[in-house]
Amino acid sequence: MVAVQVKLVDAGDLYVSWRWEHALDQPRVLAVPRDLVRGALAEWARAVPTPLPGETARAALERALTRGPLVDRDREVELTTALARALFPHQLAQELNALLTQGIRPHLRISPSPSTALVPWEALHVDEGERTVHNVDVSILPPATVRNAPGRVVSPFSGPVVGVLDPVVPGFGDASGLGSVLGEPGPDLLALAARMTPGGVRRADIDRVVLEDALRSAGRLLYVGHVTTGGHGLDARLHLSCGATTTGRAAPIGPHRPLTAADIALGHRPGVPRPWRIPNRVALVACDSGGETRFAEPSGLVAALVHGGAEYVVSTRWTLPTDAGLAALVPGFPGAPVLGPAVVAIDAAQGAANPVAALNAWQRERADLWEKTGDPTHSPVTWAAFSTAWAEERARPA
Repeated sequence: MVAVQVKLVDAGDLYVSWRWEHALDQPRVLAVPRDLVRGALAEWARAVPTPLPGETARAALERALTRGPLVDRDREVELTTALARALFPHQLAQELNALLTQGIRPHLRISPSPSTALVPWEALHVDEGERTVHNVDVSILPPATVRNAPGRVVSPFSGPVVGVLDPVVPGFGDASGLGSVLGEPGPDLLALAARMTPGGVRRADIDRVVLEDALRSAGRLLYVGHVTTGGHGLDARLHLSCGATTTGRAAPIGPHRPLTAADIALGHRPGVPRPWRIPNRVALVACDSGGETRFAEPSGLVAALVHGGAEYVVSTRWTLPTDAGLAALVPGFPGAPVLGPAVVAIDAAQGAANPVAALNAWQRERADLWEKTGDPTHSPVTWAAFSTAWAEERARPA
């Protein structure tokens, strides 16, 4: 594999550095004037359904899905083309093209900055009918302090698949803010749930004790539900069927206590830290589950999972609309299911030999359908939200 690590840093201007993994001692650095990227980044932030400052989640969804470029193919192509031109250094593009002409498909490993956290690197429009994923594999590179942390051991890819699909959150009905995300599951989702442990959809008995125990011998975890952000990265919260009497670092919300990234990284019980054992592969199909990159110190759910043993973590960059939300807000939406098929595709990618390439292949297929049809069921609002963080185990000295 030929891979390049690309790191972005906000320091007034946007600094872009990259180095090829076969030549780590030859880094390149470029300062991009902030004025050249500010407009495109701000327009993209207004396009996605993650709330802007002072905006409610409902208002953000209405803004993005009723009049935004992510439901208008021509406007979306124009915007992702502008993002590609603003963010891809010309020299890096030349180096990538030189490999492509040799029949080599490079791997682009992105370490985003807070101002570029919402950028869908896989979906950037680089040529007529071509996105980044048509030419390269794309993954997110977790911070070196996380992936190379002393004592971190990558879990083996073996054992059962743990599935937590749309768990019931105590005190929140199906139509509430922490209610059902899947609605009535189709046959594909039911079949998927039946192959997993504990199995089932919309269960009310999977709390942190059950999940921690199940993960001790698991090879994979698929979580479909709710993630909410806190005041800092380690306060990012995953919502299971935990009652308020369970132990943990988050204050209860009525009869429910969320599970924080700090609970996973340090253990949720009082006393001496007891970090969770995390399986090799994890997928979090939930709003803003990868939102920690918007913090200056990106230490949230993805970092906690990587530190606990995960090699591959799929997460989302922005708020994911449910099928009910799409049907209600997108003008002329045909009503075909979107989120359920995405869950099935992500699960399949996590079981593949190369999870990054497999997820990219699904995104490439969605991109082609979107460009050919403009059908909002293929909009990047869903498929471009997902990224895979890859953190292979560091080679140990002999």
